[in-house]
Amino acid sequence: MNRGVSNGRGRAGVWLRRALVGFGVLAGGGVAAYVLVNNALSVPPYDGQESDHFADGRFKNPWPTEEHGFADFLRWKLSAERGPWREWTDARPGPPPPPRVEGGRLRVTYVNHATTLIQLDGLNVLTDPVWSERASPFKWAGPKRVRPPGLRFEDLPHIDAVVISHNHYDHMDVETLRRLKEVHNPRFFVGLGNAPVLERAGAGAATELDWWQSASLGGGVEVVGVPAQHFSGRSLRDRNRALWCGYVIKGPSGVVYFAGDTAAAPHFGQIRERYGPPRLALLPIGAYLPRWFMRAVHVSPDEAVAAHDALGARTSVGIHFGTFPLADDGETEAVETLRRALPAGREDFWVLDFGEGRDVP
Repeated sequence: MNRGVSNGRGRAGVWLRRALVGFGVLAGGGVAAYVLVNNALSVPPYDGQESDHFADGRFKNPWPTEEHGFADFLRWKLSAERGPWREWTDARPGPPPPPRVEGGRLRVTYVNHATTLIQLDGLNVLTDPVWSERASPFKWAGPKRVRPPGLRFEDLPHIDAVVISHNHYDHMDVETLRRLKEVHNPRFFVGLGNAPVLERAGAGAATELDWWQSASLGGGVEVVGVPAQHFSGRSLRDRNRALWCGYVIKGPSGVVYFAGDTAAAPHFGQIRERYGPPRLALLPIGAYLPRWFMRAVHVSPDEAVAAHDALGARTSVGIHFGTFPLADDGETEAVETLRRALPAGREDFWVLDFGEGRDVP
């Protein structure tokens, strides 16, 4: 794909300047504003038992990974050549989902980005719900959506549980979580150290889960926090103070795996060993370029296919694309790359339209 400098370096410079302004670096007040904003956004330190993924007050990936700091982020942003994104697509929302799904049926609806509705065993579960205009702590700066959510918030069935993979703004949207609390009062599940963010934002209490830790949703359904290869942070000062994770939801109708954000790592095989091949896997495919920067935290579409195979998933659905321009891949590039990576005639890795719901075999 041809990427012009006007699509990359120029936009990257504008984005970077706005981000710096947003964090108070260029705004009036300078250092004082920087300290105030970061204190307000930061996750408080987590004080818990040390493990293979938590030590010295910080969480970590237990597998070898390439660490990128702020200098690498600047290098990427100042040399970015982003693929094309439309400014806005005024798409109509999908139809309202059924109130409940029972009798061994399993249904998934793709809303946008990493937001999906999972319906199984009489329960409705949302993953990483984002209905806000921006994936940002600010209403006036940060990545802006290019299309409306695939479902209207008002058309959601009653939501019983919400699983949140990590605290980045494109996954933990506190404005949406507050709305869910007010309208549906679901149970919220987060990784260790993330509950204070929801409480501080007025979204209420959340159940924190460590990797491999489970909680009951009732009706024989459990939610389990599972490993992911990623990182966390809501400011420039709280990197990895809270845990990132994926989730397994298992019940009478089978196993569903939601990967959240993750790079390629041995955890896909470990999840299969513990819970068997998922009936449904929700795997990220977007925000994967440039690979030198993103491969430590995001799978590529090709790696998503490899993850599908390592899991032994009966059906996978691609997520994390086409909503917010977060990386150098263009709006449709992840889907196009995924389709090229799949063998001809293969029908077990789906790409759903925004707002499309489908019964899973």
